[in-house]
Amino acid sequence: MKIGIMGGTFDPIHIGHLISAEEVREALNLDKVLFIPAGEPWMKADQSITEAEHRVEMVRLAIRSNPFFGISIIEIEHPGWSYTVDTLEQLSRDLGSDTSLFLLIGWDGLKTMPQWKAPYRISTMATLVTFPRPGASRPDITDLEESMPGLSKRLIEFEGTPVGISSTDVRERLVAGKSVRYLIPDNVENYIAEYSLYKSK
Repeated sequence: MKIGIMGGTFDPIHIGHLISAEEVREALNLDKVLFIPAGEPWMKADQSITEAEHRVEMVRLAIRSNPFFGISIIEIEHPGWSYTVDTLEQLSRDLGSDTSLFLLIGWDGLKTMPQWKAPYRISTMATLVTFPRPGASRPDITDLEESMPGLSKRLIEFEGTPVGISSTDVRERLVAGKSVRYLIPDNVENYIAEYSLYKSK
């Protein structure tokens, strides 16, 4: 099987996440894309993020109409900081050797990967599929090869549909009382309103 991995805080999940995941799934003929909400992301240790239960439920609502999308709470259940390399190792064990993993990651995330835990192992366990992100420039693969030898052979640069949406922008609009219609799924917007999320952020 070919499984795509879409990780992130999803605070909140938005249309850009869904479009990128669906386009990559179709282009690479993936059997499924797993959305994996971060538990305690070490790179955002100095930021306040919404409680995991809300972020998980927003993802569930956003993906439920797509039979090729699924969710894993592997990082939510993991104690302490969550690291991509640990997640990939566990998924490899759980899914078996006949499953190929494809890690979906934006340009901004790929550029910071040398700072991640054991980045050289990440590119050996999964094929990296990178795509444009709002405000991010294309990473220099040659520079990244220094900390991740052989990366270029395990990297797919996917253009896809450029979507200028970020969770940060969505949160700021919600705090300011502005409309987020068409930026996030309707059921996610309703959930946010029901639980008064992002009012005090």
